[in-house]
Amino acid sequence: MTDVAVAVAAARAAAEVLLELRGGGLTGRELGDAGDAAAQEAIAAVLRRERPDDAVFSEEAADDPRRLAADRVWIVDPLDGTREYGEPGRVDWAVHVALWAAGGLGAAAVALPGLDEELVTDPAPALPGTVTARPRIAVSRSRPPAVATAAARAVGGELVPLGSAGYKVTAVVRGEVDAYVHAGGQYQWDSAAPVAVALAAGLHASRLDGSPLRYNAPDPWLPDLLVCRPELAADLLAAVR
Repeated sequence: MTDVAVAVAAARAAAEVLLELRGGGLTGRELGDAGDAAAQEAIAAVLRRERPDDAVFSEEAADDPRRLAADRVWIVDPLDGTREYGEPGRVDWAVHVALWAAGGLGAAAVALPGLDEELVTDPAPALPGTVTARPRIAVSRSRPPAVATAAARAVGGELVPLGSAGYKVTAVVRGEVDAYVHAGGQYQWDSAAPVAVALAAGLHASRLDGSPLRYNAPDPWLPDLLVCRPELAADLLAAVR
């Protein structure tokens, strides 16, 4: 199997168990906790079978410091958007599986089980249409950053609250929104796979100061993030710096 095929197989395995659990009797936090555990095991089983020698860096597993010396590291978020997953009817949650190799992101898959969709790095998604007359900027449902308001003002846009980080990035890829502005911190697994897909599709992805996003770093914290249509990048970066 190619690395992309492995990423897809792992993401699909997690998506299947998450949908099965969601159709049972669990709800809310109990459903979210069960989903986190089941999706982690589903992904780990695929990686153990297909890439037993690779390191794994996952939200739902203990951090193994050996990843820092490894040539290949799978960065995984088995269930991105646990809260949204626990709310009946919401689709804005995701499964992330990305390979970090040779110092950067490579093969990746993002499953959107609520939409029955998968986005991968190869073949990369084709960006739909053009920027809307009033650009739409995805932000957190619970804590939209002040810089997002400045960004929206700079491009004459509007804020669109959405769920998980991965869903917000893929919303840019899919044309649901034109940009995603985040400040206040995330972890590397929150964005690795969706950023890999976004970059493959030709989108801009960086820190808010314009510097590159770094993955498989010793500290898993990633303070901020901008993903947007390339034609908006200069104006948005000027607004949020």
